[in-house]
Amino acid sequence: MSDGKLVGSYIVPVHPHTVLVPEQNEGWQRLRNAFDDAAQRIKDADADLLIIYSTTWPSIIGHQIQANPNPEWVMVDDDFHDLGSIPYSFNIDEEFAHAWNDANEKRGLKSRTVNYTGFPIDVGSVVALKLLNPDNAIPSVIVSSNVYANRAETTVLAKSCLDVIKATGRKAVAVTAMSLSNRMFTAPIEPKDDRIHSLKDDEWNRKILEFLGEGRLEDVGQLSRTIHRQIRVQKVVAFKPMWWLSGMNENRNNLTGDVLAYEAIHGAGGAVVHLDPKPSGAGDKEYDEDDVDFFHGERNVLDAENENDSFESDAPAQSAQTTSSGAGPALWEPTTGENSVNSQAAPKPVGMYPHARRVGDLLYLSGVGPRQPGTNAIPGGPITDANGNPLEYDIKAQTHAVIDNITRILEEAGGSIDDVLDVTSFLVDMDRDFGGYNEVWAETLGKVGPTRTTLAIRALPTPIAVEMKVIAKAPTSD
Repeated sequence: MSDGKLVGSYIVPVHPHTVLVPEQNEGWQRLRNAFDDAAQRIKDADADLLIIYSTTWPSIIGHQIQANPNPEWVMVDDDFHDLGSIPYSFNIDEEFAHAWNDANEKRGLKSRTVNYTGFPIDVGSVVALKLLNPDNAIPSVIVSSNVYANRAETTVLAKSCLDVIKATGRKAVAVTAMSLSNRMFTAPIEPKDDRIHSLKDDEWNRKILEFLGEGRLEDVGQLSRTIHRQIRVQKVVAFKPMWWLSGMNENRNNLTGDVLAYEAIHGAGGAVVHLDPKPSGAGDKEYDEDDVDFFHGERNVLDAENENDSFESDAPAQSAQTTSSGAGPALWEPTTGENSVNSQAAPKPVGMYPHARRVGDLLYLSGVGPRQPGTNAIPGGPITDANGNPLEYDIKAQTHAVIDNITRILEEAGGSIDDVLDVTSFLVDMDRDFGGYNEVWAETLGKVGPTRTTLAIRALPTPIAVEMKVIAKAPTSD
């Protein structure tokens, strides 16, 4: 068989309240009702496999895949043991689990299957399977969330899974068990007093759900780094589920989304969302991350950990990371002096300086290039290889990436691309690139209307073709 496909995707909350005590809070009951709705939709889709990516099953050494055909135990949540226990007996597709593990190996991933009597199933997976598959009629498979996996590794994990789905002809449903915001109350609360922990958390949750309701899953995947820092979720929870789910949907941005419920669970944001593969016609953001088919084992773990942290380092420690082409200088942590603005959603500097600095009513940005945060990949390709030999590249892709990076820095400062007042652009090859650069300008910054100066230069510190120096209005304080 070779006609397997994904017939649906779901995002569901992980806390046990919806299983054990939904009646104690109206919001918890609405989430439980949404789970029931989702279970019926899965049944109506004639799904024959549930794939659970659970953020409450963290792993360190690669990814782990549950392969015990019938795990049975009693789950008691570490934080909410007072609510009671959840006995479970699940139907795990052992054959699919081993096939996925083999497919991971073929694509360069480290993973292993788990088949131990008494090995505990995590709370997120228990909640998802108890409520989405209440009669245990649909076989399932559960995969862990690796703490150190970057987007490339997470995307390849999804591609390996799709390999097996297509090869075995399965009609699969992908489920991410996760919270949105995950800032919880640190003391017991009365159920009637439950609410989202903070206004900022609620605002970001609703922005995520707005995008998901429009089927813009890849937009959420690309925004997730910024969202993570703003809502201070644990890094294992923050963005990997969206990366995996987007990969399972081939990084499409035009799914048909339906937010079935959004409520607080002990301060955290819980939502049940259905993403149907049927194209909605909405969403036009292209997939502009590295499209990796084979994982080569390099996570840039130390750099990724800095990227994932919610707080910046006080020291301007130099990183040993270079650009993805292997050329260019080492990268640095941005400096954190008075009135500096730094964004972990922007590429690291090549020297000891901040991304931007606020002076009075103005915001001065350091030169911004197209390198991507975390991976340092250059959209459109580098202009030279590691030995300095010229390469073909796409100036339009590079220019778009520069403007995206500028936008991220301005948003970190509380502003937007509309605040740009003046731009100085630097082109390494004016004759070759001015036309494409100018075309992208007209589509983007040209509509904002800043003044502009474009200069031809001999080279830039990294193998890029374009860089911009920006002055923008500083957002006013409330």
